[in-house]
Amino acid sequence: MLWRLLTHHLRRYRLLLALVVLFQAVQALATLYLPALNARLIDRGVARGDTGYIWRVGSIMVLITLVQICFAIVAVYCGARASMAFGRDVRTALFHQVNRFSAREVALFGAPSLITRITNDVQQVQMLVLMTCTMLVAAPITAVGGTVLALQQDVGLSWILLVAIPVLVVTVGGAILKMVPQYRRMQERIDRINQVLREQLTGVRVLRAFVREPEETERFRQANETLTATSLRAGRIQALMFPVVMAVINFSSVAVLWFGAARVASGSMSVGALIAFLTYLTQILIAVMMATFMASLVPRAAVSADRIQMVLDTDSSVVIAEDALRELPRRSTVELQSVGFRYPGADEAVLSEVTCSCRAGETLAVIGSTGSGKTTLVNLIPRLIDVTDGAVLLDGVDLRRLDPTVLWSRIGLVPQKPYLFSGTVASNLRYGKADATEEEMWEALRVAQAEDFVSAMPGGLEASIAQGGTNVSGGQRQRLAIARALIRKPEVYLFDDSFSALDLATDARLRAALAPATADAAVIIVAQRVSTIRHATRILVLDHGRAVGLGSHAELLADCPTYQEIVASQASADEAAA
Repeated sequence: MLWRLLTHHLRRYRLLLALVVLFQAVQALATLYLPALNARLIDRGVARGDTGYIWRVGSIMVLITLVQICFAIVAVYCGARASMAFGRDVRTALFHQVNRFSAREVALFGAPSLITRITNDVQQVQMLVLMTCTMLVAAPITAVGGTVLALQQDVGLSWILLVAIPVLVVTVGGAILKMVPQYRRMQERIDRINQVLREQLTGVRVLRAFVREPEETERFRQANETLTATSLRAGRIQALMFPVVMAVINFSSVAVLWFGAARVASGSMSVGALIAFLTYLTQILIAVMMATFMASLVPRAAVSADRIQMVLDTDSSVVIAEDALRELPRRSTVELQSVGFRYPGADEAVLSEVTCSCRAGETLAVIGSTGSGKTTLVNLIPRLIDVTDGAVLLDGVDLRRLDPTVLWSRIGLVPQKPYLFSGTVASNLRYGKADATEEEMWEALRVAQAEDFVSAMPGGLEASIAQGGTNVSGGQRQRLAIARALIRKPEVYLFDDSFSALDLATDARLRAALAPATADAAVIIVAQRVSTIRHATRILVLDHGRAVGLGSHAELLADCPTYQEIVASQASADEAAA
């Protein structure tokens, strides 16, 4: 998965990567040439007292060092550009893929995990690309070239290389094998801590209302300590690698000096050659150490790449037809034909054999007990999820044959949990219509019974809205969400329990104002209160995912036992409250 991800997204940056390899190769070769020059300077200049030779060779070494520095800077720059662009492209691909997901796929991965994959997982792979460009490219050139040049200086000490390099390889390989499962667990622990933190931040009011701070603090502590313990296990393995590398380098250096001194004393080797061999040995082992560092990044990047590719390879259950229709007659008609929906692996269907319709100027209300499938039914109409049986039609066309942008442009949805984005009242309303004028916004607010409280807010339409709308009440959020749908003037309105936070007086005023504003549209309302829907053209009664009644309020009171029970229970509750 890691190789597949890298090759796919780095293909666009072949030129930058080629420049990285070129400049890294030049600077590595320059680095390798310096010890050979240093050996000549010692043997022919210092040993013979030839000051002119020292100046000439020293000048060449300075020039080579400058070339090395310049080429290294350019290589790092190109590598950074390529790695940052790679990270940007992968995040973009993930973002667009998640946006194509239906509610089913989002629930499958979970929002905390998707956030971790788009941020932390991409960062791990991006760091691997950056380190590869800045460190790993030069490492094999240095290791191979250093070995060749070291053997040119003296073959008799080559056995030290034959011992040192395998020791490093075995040590690093064993550490990597142990690190891979630890890194996989670490990413899962990060998912978990994100999930806990997100729940606590979102539900902070509930926690305080029920005095659950101590329990939630303990839950976060456990998730945090689990992540810490996993990170420490991986860190201990990684921490052992570098001391071992340094120990091998130091012992190898001592061995070179010990055995090399004897060869210098016997005349088999010059002092300059000994120093050059020692330098090459150090360069070789440092190159191996850099490869070791890179090897420690690969396991975690590989785990992250698997998690990223899993998202990219997951197809949405809502498939866009190749010959999708991009034009529709505006008849404002929604039809459900024997609709059924079942989650993958579920024993029972959420919806079964539901048939109904709603035309322009009509209001279809949906009511039923909790878990009867009301929200699922509403989610099928904008194709947030796809039917598993039957069909949903808009203006006589199966939704699966429609281009999603055409579908969504015809629908105004007010979800069960109205969400407001950070910004202003105006910026939130313009999610419904990007070019909405102030007059259109105030008109939508007036119909949604939100004009009074928006006018009272500092700045009016420019009043600040916190993320999620946490700085306004639940009823105000619902009315702003309704205004956002109204300003679009769609041909189909979907209100998913959108009046639950309103008092009865505001509910009545809102419904009275909505009637003329939605007169030319099909209106589908999911509600819990009978008073909200009693005047609907038709009322669909759901019970355990099945339609058990369809008709007007009066007709259902006469022949639908389930609806009679709902009406009776609410009447009893009202009498008890009175």
